[in-house]
Amino acid sequence: MNIILFDEPSIRQNLLPLTFTRPVAGIRVGILTIAEKWSTYMGEAVSYLTQPYLQEKFKALFGTHNLYINGAVCPDEMLLRTVRELKMGEALYYGDTLVALNGGNLEMHTIEELASHTASRKQECDNCTIIKDVWDIFLNNGQQIRSDFKVLTKDRQSQPVNDRHTMVYAEENIFIEEGVKIRAAVLNAENGPIYIGKDAQIHEGAVIRGPFALCEGSNVNMGGKMRGDVTVGPFCKVGGEVSASVILGYSNKGHEGFLGNSVIGEWCNLGADTNTSNLKNNYAEVKLWNYAKGGFKGTGQQFCGLIMGDHSKAGINTMFNTGTVVGVSANIFGAGFPRNFIPSFSWGGAAGFETYQLSKAFEVAAKVMERRNVPFNEMERAILYSIFEQTQHYAKN
Repeated sequence: MNIILFDEPSIRQNLLPLTFTRPVAGIRVGILTIAEKWSTYMGEAVSYLTQPYLQEKFKALFGTHNLYINGAVCPDEMLLRTVRELKMGEALYYGDTLVALNGGNLEMHTIEELASHTASRKQECDNCTIIKDVWDIFLNNGQQIRSDFKVLTKDRQSQPVNDRHTMVYAEENIFIEEGVKIRAAVLNAENGPIYIGKDAQIHEGAVIRGPFALCEGSNVNMGGKMRGDVTVGPFCKVGGEVSASVILGYSNKGHEGFLGNSVIGEWCNLGADTNTSNLKNNYAEVKLWNYAKGGFKGTGQQFCGLIMGDHSKAGINTMFNTGTVVGVSANIFGAGFPRNFIPSFSWGGAAGFETYQLSKAFEVAAKVMERRNVPFNEMERAILYSIFEQTQHYAKN
């Protein structure tokens, strides 16, 4: 089967700003991205049907037997069996949401073309985990860590802790890949598994409670407190106190400060003592800026912190109000609480914002990516330029 993960338009809009820079299936929830989950479960490479300006980086590849799968859907064994049993032309739905379509040799090059396609027969699935809103990422993260842990560790042997000063609870729920270094830490997997990726490091005095995932090449700094339902994506540095949050990858929260019920994109940096509020003083429902609505939307959640798009930065002592959304490539600094919707390419803080000059944003992105040996090439530049063009009207609101 040739697997193509498509962006369902309304879901993609609800997942902005995270989906400005990636397909929906590029979002990490649990240990793996949704795309990595499907590739692991199916044993096949995947490609993407996404926005035109992203398509050069995230290509759609077609074959003689094309299976189109909603990129917001997290797989499990039962769903996998149902998808595999779809006959040519058949579609699988969960309510009104298209989950999968067996397209046979049909090549659908746009999302609109896929949406207009009429299936020969429709099936319904009983249950499905779909990441429809940004808060679904941290709400489902603990369960997805458990699910990914089972798949990734099946019939495999964990590396030993190899440090007599590290305290371990429920060792059978801990899996350590090769090249990991752990020193004088506390690992408590009684409430959920702990997964430590290849070449990751856990430094002295760190306290980690599962479910927790530390992906390849990442670090938990000295004294870090990981309180559970936390994923730290690849090549990150994290410290301070983190709870029920996902850092997608290549980002740093290296110092003290609290991050809770939040999602941080790639190439972000939270300066020393940056704090997020995840609970309103009156314990009311948190509302978040929603790009599809063009205004604030109720989350139904009492706890919700910070949603930050790729390439954004916060200076030292930044304070984020409950339910703050930061776009792509914003630079936030200064005293006081900035507004709780900060558009892409904003520069400033509580005293006000101006437009972040595109040439300066490119310069910073190039330097930051170079530190991780990732090139900031013309393709990356074109993506950021397209986002700049799409989002400038928000700065005038």
